[in-house]
Order: sequence, then C-alpha cells, then structure tokens
Amino acid sequence: MTMRIRKVAVLGAGVMGSGIAAHLANSGVRALLLDIVPPKAAPGEDTASKAFKNKFALGALANMRKQKPSPIVSEQVFTAIEVGNFEDDLGRLAECDWVIEVVKEDMAVKQALFAKVEQHARKDAIISSNTSGLSIKGMLEGRGAAFRKNFLVTHFFNPVRYMKLLELVAGPETDPEVVKSIHRFGEEVLGKGIVYGKDTTNFIANRVGTYGMMRTISEMQKAELSIEEVDKIFGPAMGRPKSAVFRTADIVGLDTFSHVAKNCYDTLTQDEEREVFAIPDFLQKMVAKGMLGDKSGGGFYKKDKSAGGKDILALDLKTLEYRPQVKVRYESLGAAKDVENVRERVATVLNGQDKAAKFAERITLDVLAYASRRIPEIADDVVNIDRGMRWGFAWDLGPFETWDAYGVKKGVERMKELGLKPAAWVEEMLAKGRTSFYGVEGGKDTYWDIPSKSVKVVPENARTARVEYLKRGNKKITGNESASLWDMGDGVTLLEFHSKMNSIDDSIIAMMNTALDETEKNFRGLVVGNDGANFSAGANIMALLMAAKSDEFEAIRKMASGFQAANQRMRYSPVPVVTAPFNLTLGGGAESAMGGNAIQASAELYMGLVEVGVGLIPGGGGTMQLLRNVYGAYSADKDFDAFPFIKKVFLAIGTAKVATSAEEARELGFLNANDGISANRDFLLSDAKQRVLGMANAGFRAPRPTRFRLPGASGYATIDMMLYDMELNGQVSAHDRKIAQKLARVLTGGDTSPSVLVTEERLLELELEAFLSLCGEEKTQDRLMFMLEKGKPLRN
Repeated sequence: MTMRIRKVAVLGAGVMGSGIAAHLANSGVRALLLDIVPPKAAPGEDTASKAFKNKFALGALANMRKQKPSPIVSEQVFTAIEVGNFEDDLGRLAECDWVIEVVKEDMAVKQALFAKVEQHARKDAIISSNTSGLSIKGMLEGRGAAFRKNFLVTHFFNPVRYMKLLELVAGPETDPEVVKSIHRFGEEVLGKGIVYGKDTTNFIANRVGTYGMMRTISEMQKAELSIEEVDKIFGPAMGRPKSAVFRTADIVGLDTFSHVAKNCYDTLTQDEEREVFAIPDFLQKMVAKGMLGDKSGGGFYKKDKSAGGKDILALDLKTLEYRPQVKVRYESLGAAKDVENVRERVATVLNGQDKAAKFAERITLDVLAYASRRIPEIADDVVNIDRGMRWGFAWDLGPFETWDAYGVKKGVERMKELGLKPAAWVEEMLAKGRTSFYGVEGGKDTYWDIPSKSVKVVPENARTARVEYLKRGNKKITGNESASLWDMGDGVTLLEFHSKMNSIDDSIIAMMNTALDETEKNFRGLVVGNDGANFSAGANIMALLMAAKSDEFEAIRKMASGFQAANQRMRYSPVPVVTAPFNLTLGGGAESAMGGNAIQASAELYMGLVEVGVGLIPGGGGTMQLLRNVYGAYSADKDFDAFPFIKKVFLAIGTAKVATSAEEARELGFLNANDGISANRDFLLSDAKQRVLGMANAGFRAPRPTRFRLPGASGYATIDMMLYDMELNGQVSAHDRKIAQKLARVLTGGDTSPSVLVTEERLLELELEAFLSLCGEEKTQDRLMFMLEKGKPLRN
C-alpha cells in the first residue's frame, strides 16, 4: 500500500525551496516552510521575535507574490503554507509525512541538518534531498537504518510550477515502496513527469544539458558564430525553446550554470569528455564582474537602457562589450520555419548545407553520441534520458528521438566521419535489424531495451490518454479538415479540434453538431479535447476580417449564431458533455469550453474572453455564459442586487482578463465550483472521460435554462457614467468606450426592468446584435488587421 502524503516539510526557503512549497500548496497539499534564523540583526530588530526568527521564510512568501511567472496558482494557496525556523520548529516535523531538504549544496551543512531531522521526524516519514550534485552515500553518513530506508533524492526543476521534470534517485538501501509512493504522488498530485536517475553528478537532465551547452560554447568560437546566431540555430527550428542556449543561461544565472559545470568537472574524473566541462575564460570573467544574467540585469544579453529598454543588446565574447544584435538569416533555418511537424523540422535543419546547418549537425551528433555512452551510467534506458531532456529542458524531442528523426544508421555513419564515437550498443541494435530507438507495436509506444537486446513497451501511467492512441486504434467515427470525432470506448466520444491554433471556424461548428447527433443516438456522453499545444486560441479572425471587409455580414451572422447555437446545444443535450481545456483557451475557445455541462481543466489553463483586444465583444455566447456562471443560483432571485454580478463579468470581459491558472479561472467565473482540475496534462482526457461516465452513471439530466433579473437602462447608465469619466481622463479611447457600451447593454439586458426575467435566448440575441455592429466599425477592422500583422492589440 502506498502511503498518503497530506503534509510536507520543506527545509530551506530559497528559490527552489519556496518554489517547491508553493507548488505543494498549488496541489492542495499543506506545506511547512522552514529556514535558518538570520545570523545577524539590523539595528533595532528584536531578535527574540517570531518575525525576526522567521524572516527568511516570511521573505520567501512575500517574494512569491511578486515573482513572474507566478509560482502560485492563486492567492488562496497561502492558506496552505505555514512558516517557521530551524531553532523553534524542527519539532513540528513530527506532523509531516514527507520532509524535503533544500538547503545549500554543501555536504557538511546537509549532514548536520539530517542529524537533526533524524531526531524529530516520524520513523515512517519519507526524507528526501533536492540536491543536484551531491552523493547519496555522503549525505547518509552517520544516519540510522530506518532513515536510510526512507531516504531518496527528489530533484525538482526551476521554476517548479512550470517544469514538469522530477528526477528520483534511490539510495542503496531505499525501500522500493518509498520510491513508489513518491512516484505516484509526484505524477498524480503534483502533475510531474517522473524520471529515474542514478547516484551520479547532476543526474540525467543537467548532465546531458550542461554537456550540450558547454560543447556549443566551445565549438561556436571555432565556427565564428555570434551568440544570437547560436540561439537562433538552437531555438524552435531545432525543437528547442525560444530561450535556446544563451538566453537560458541568463535565466538560470551564470553563477549557477558555472557551479553546475564546475561540479561536473571536479567530480567526473572518469568522464571521457571531462575537459568540455572546464569553464572557459570569458565565462569566469563574466561571473567575476557580476554579469550573471537576468538577476544582475545583464549576462549574454542586456536591455539597452538608452533606447527606453526596448532593444536587447548581445555580448561580444571577444571584447565582453555589448553591441546591437545582428539579424540572423540562414537558408536552412528559413526552410524549417514553416514545417509544423517537429521531427521533420529538425531533420530539415540537420540536412541543410549552410554554416548554420553544419554547426547544428556537428553539435547535435556530438551530444547524441555522448548521451548514448551515458547508458547505463546515468540511466538504464533511452526513455529516461529523453524524458529528462523534454521535461527538464523543454526540448520537443529528446536526444534519441532526435536521432530517430535524423536516421539512426545515417547518424552513426556521419558520427564516424566527424570523429565522434557512438556507444557500442547502438551498432548492436542496428546489427539486430532494429533501425530506430522507438516504434509502435499493437498501438503502444515501444523502445529498444539495451540489457535484454529486445523491444519493450514504454512505461506510462494507466491514466495517460491521447488522441494519438485513438488514431492508432482506428477509432475515428467521422471528421472534416478542422475537427474529428473519435470513439474513446465505454460509450464515450471525443470531439477533437485540429485547425490551425485550433481556432474556431465553420467546419468546427458543423462537427460540434455532428458530434452531438452521433453521441445522442449511439453513445452515453461526449468529451471535447485535443492533443494540441493549446485547447483553442479563439475564432479565426482572418476569416472574420475578410468577411467584414467585403460586407458579408449575413455570413458573419450565420457563423456567430451557429456557434452560439452549437454551444447551447452542448449544454442542453440529453447526454453529458465535458470539455477539457488546457493552456491557451481564449475567446471562442473559452466559449466552447463553457458550453458543456462540466469542465475538466488542466491545472495550467490560461482562459479568457479577450475579444475587446480586437475591437469586439464575445459573439459565441460568452457574455451570457459568464453571467450565468457568476450569477449562479441567484440569477432570478429578487433579494440579490444584480449590479455586483454584472460588474464582475463586465470587468472580466472589458479588460480582456486572462486567468493564469485553472484556479484563477474558477475565481473569475470561467469554471464553477464543481468543475475538476487535472494536475497532470497527460491525464486530462482520461479524467474528462471518467467525469462523463460518472455523470451518465448517476442518471444525468440536462440543466434548466437560466433566467436573469437584470437592471436594464438604469444599470447601463451607471456603467456608462464610469466610462464617460474614463474617456475624459484619457484612460480609454472613444472606440474603447463604444465597445464597452455595447458590452454593458448586453449585460444589463437591453430594454428590460428588474420585474421581468430575461431568457438566455434574449441575451444571445443582444450579444449577436452588438457583435455584428462592431464588425462593421472601421476602427474594429483596423484592430483585427493590426492583431493579424503584429500579434498584439492596437489602441485606437
């Protein structure tokens, strides 16, 4: 039986410790955050006071409120974090099921702390260290048998809320049940991807990632490439994050990055590539000068203060002076730009013939060969290494997936030409007739297992569900160019959007209706979700602008009213409909998400009705849906003043507020109290399916339509008075005010009075009328155009 973890102590309130405590609280787990008592007091500070003794932990809480991107999903999570200090509060470790040590990377400091933890923690508590470089053997010196049995390394990545990776490393005496408990808790409660490392310096992701960065730095000078050229090559073109190499180092901090590399150099005396980890002169000079990256205001890049901070300057590595960046243009990178499929994109760059492609190929093959030689030293298989790089460094493809995309055999041949050495097992695999590290058999992902010299199934949690698996199983019911309907099994269907950015268009609306026809006739319920990068970025504004420019208002009316009707039909269908939004869920995407009977959201949900940014108001039912959610059970109640509810909805839509988490989406009214949140995006579709089945099994009945008691003209006048003031004070433009007036008219119910109940249909008519009239406005069309060209809102 795996143990339940209800409360966790985090020892050390620095960047990592506070990030871990915040994420535990995000996940609904109580956290006790402790740190040392400050060694010296400021003049006049009372050293006996709690405020002084808890200063470091309290400071960490204050910091959480300011940090960007925010480590917390909602202000509410602070109720789950308690603070204290090592002098007064170690006795409280007895309340905790798990104790995580996150103090500085110093063996003596850690050993001393563990000696105290052993006295105070419960005998059955799990103890772990978030070290990235110190050996388990060293940390356990002098500890008893029970402590050793419950001890492991749990290495989180920064920022903890956003980085999926959690590396687990067991000690020689760690109880396998302890590892199982943390694996399950990490994956299902904290939403992490679990990777198994070994007790080697920097484990998996930092070992391979640091090698790759150091190798890139040493080769770029020979290749005479600038830092912005390297970042352009090893950015999205190669399936890597925009921050690529040097921007990533700036974010991490050059002192931290140097420390990790130095630790490799000092401890990896047996590594055949040890010299790669030696810190180059220019990096030592930068750290000595305090050029540490973002935290010091400048590293490899620096904001140009003279130009109002708009321009980003790049460092010249020869002179260590900043200079304006040079535009990077290479044919191979240009060719890769429009390739959607990441495997094909990476192959496009690696097979190019110019300087950028040759550099990318040289570095990439070097890192692949190095990674192949690290098995079984740092991990037992290709899966753990690939997952480590994807989840810890945000690569789209891990090293062995990249090698598959390039061609394994071709890679081996090219490595030999370049004087690089792949591991012997790679050639053994090829000799056995297996031409790729990964494959698909019987609908499941498989990988080449080195010790058994055979193919095994990639291990994953049973709750993992993807549209990709339904494709492999030929589960398609029907589809068109923008959406498909799949059979998920157990009587549940899945409506998948797959237009560009999953934007809502006529084909998606048609498929929403087809999905309901089919599900109502032959199935028990419907899930709306997909495998994309984002749930849906909104309506297709290009199509909208073209129609508005050519006065095709009847076509616009038909599309908007058709979308409203499809969303209403989902809600009032005799079968339950659960939507599964994640990441960007904007405009029409938010409307389709609110259209179902329940939402099962990913914890990372960025949801909002953002239409005012392009000079419109929601046109697919969003104003009525949000009003319905926020008003809840009181919409027709005489005893409630409508105005505070209307104001909340008006501000959410009028300021284009985007929730930065599912919890915040709930606070804004996009989700309601009964909607679910999945910590792990991999489980989202399966959790949504379970919710549909639960509703169907419990005798689902469609809800009754809401009727609203709204103020009409008097409410409208109140809002317009506020808008008049804002326009006078230059806070909004005349066109902003016009859009807000249209929104206010819809939300206050048009020509009505509180003695009349307004129906959902009436609100949808008002919304459609306002939406269409704004489409005809020249200034709105200018805003749509600007958004398409510049990707940001125009204030006109």
